[in-house]
Amino acid sequence: MRALLRAAAAVALLTVWLLPADRASAASYSVAMKGYAFSPASLSVPVGSTVTWTNYDTAPHDVKTTSGPLSIHSPMLDKGESWSFTFTTAASYGYVCTVHPDMTAGITVRAAPAPAPAPARTSAAAREHVHTAPARTPSRTARSAPAMTMPSPSPTPTAPAAAVPQTATQPAATQATAATARPLDPLLVLAGLVAGVAVLCLLLVGSRTSRARQEAP
Repeated sequence: MRALLRAAAAVALLTVWLLPADRASAASYSVAMKGYAFSPASLSVPVGSTVTWTNYDTAPHDVKTTSGPLSIHSPMLDKGESWSFTFTTAASYGYVCTVHPDMTAGITVRAAPAPAPAPARTSAAAREHVHTAPARTPSRTARSAPAMTMPSPSPTPTAPAAAVPQTATQPAATQATAATARPLDPLLVLAGLVAGVAVLCLLLVGSRTSRARQEAP
C-alpha cells in the first residue's frame, strides 16, 4: 500500500514538474476602461497570465505600451468591446491610451519560481537509506560479539600455582580465628566471676546451717 502511495505521489510531482511554467501559473485578469481611466491602474501578474481590457465608456480607447521589452498596441475599442493579451516575458510594462494621453497604467509580470521536486525526493530517499542501513549492522555485531568472547578459556593453574593460594590463605584463617577468639575473653572473665560468687554464696549458706545445728540442744 505504501509503495502504491509513493508511486502516485511521484507521478503527480513529475507531472507538475514537466508542466510548463506559464501553464502552471496561468491566470486571467481584467482591466476596465471606465471614467477615462484604467482600473486597476497598477497590476501584478505571473508569467503566462492573460489580461483583458474592456471599454465601458462611450468614447473609444486603446492600449499601447510606453515601456517594457515588448511593443503592444491594441485595436481601437468602442463601448462594450474587449481585447486580451497574454504576457510570456517577465518585466514591467507601462501603457497608455493614445486617444486620451492622461489614461496611463502599468503591469508588472512576475517570473514563476522554478519547481524542484526531484532533488527533494532523491534526498528523502537517500536519508531513508542512511537511517535504515546502519541501524541493522550494529544489532548483528552485538549478537555475534558474545559468541566470540565466551569460548575464550582461562589457562588452568599448575600445581605450584595452586599451592600458592593455599599458603596465602592459611594466615588469613588463623587471623580470622584469632579475631573471633578475642571477643570471648570478657565473657569468660564474667563467667568466672559469677561462678566464684555462687561458690561463696554456697559456702556462706553451708556455714550458717552448720552453726545452727551445733547451737541447737
